[in-house]
Amino acid sequence: MDEFESYLRTHLPKAPSFHPVFDEALSAMLEAGGKRFRPKLLLAVVRAYEPLMVEGAYPVALAVEMFHTYSLIHDDLPVMDDADLRRGEPTLHKRFDEVTAVLVGDALNTHAFHLIATAPLSAEVRVALVESLSYNGGIGGMVLGQAIDCHFEGERLSGEQVDFLHEYKTGRLIAASLEMGAIVAGRSEAERKALYDFGRDLGLLFQIQDDIIDATQSEEAAGKTTGNDGEKNSYVNLYGLGGAMERAETLRRRIEACLQSFDAPLKAELGTLLGRYLNRHQTLS
Repeated sequence: MDEFESYLRTHLPKAPSFHPVFDEALSAMLEAGGKRFRPKLLLAVVRAYEPLMVEGAYPVALAVEMFHTYSLIHDDLPVMDDADLRRGEPTLHKRFDEVTAVLVGDALNTHAFHLIATAPLSAEVRVALVESLSYNGGIGGMVLGQAIDCHFEGERLSGEQVDFLHEYKTGRLIAASLEMGAIVAGRSEAERKALYDFGRDLGLLFQIQDDIIDATQSEEAAGKTTGNDGEKNSYVNLYGLGGAMERAETLRRRIEACLQSFDAPLKAELGTLLGRYLNRHQTLS
């Protein structure tokens, strides 16, 4: 992933003008780093099946990271989570101001689709990529999940409703990242669906792990604001820390079993990538 990180840092969005801070703010949260988990998933699928296409998939991977970063910027706003720290840095509305943070998020959202539209891929592939990201990042996924999360803050949901919330808010963008890798690699509809379903489980595991981090880790250790889920429908609030750990472990086993069902190149690529993440919850309690 060193090559992708270099690509990202040499293809940061630019909007030169006489605005005193907007161009700087536009790339600030991308430069702050992060796990780059979603683009890693996309590129792992491409590398498994079409390694010569990996470089051509960089604009799409950057689009996914850009879209994810927009979601974090908006999630941190005072009207949502009111967080002070993200990726080890002050959140964008703290570093600059709230209006700048809102507009940078808007810009990263829309620019992600510009990157896909101008990627060196066929028109058919680009349309399919736009369809996946726009739906799973919007009303078919993240935005709907965020709306439910905010609306029901302070009101206890059922376990089934919490799963729905977090599948949409977190899981579906992760699922789309895998699906988009399969689209770039020209895989069948059945293979795309298998990866998408795998990603939904993976996203739920990540959400439970993040809830455990919020409950157990300091801001310095996590690199972001923690202790912020007191009124939210988190897995720790619903099941307790022990129950959340049990659910994470159940998902981990299911994900690992599914991973073993993939063909050898995909299993190798995803196994290498996921090795450091699937057991993350076991080190948190």
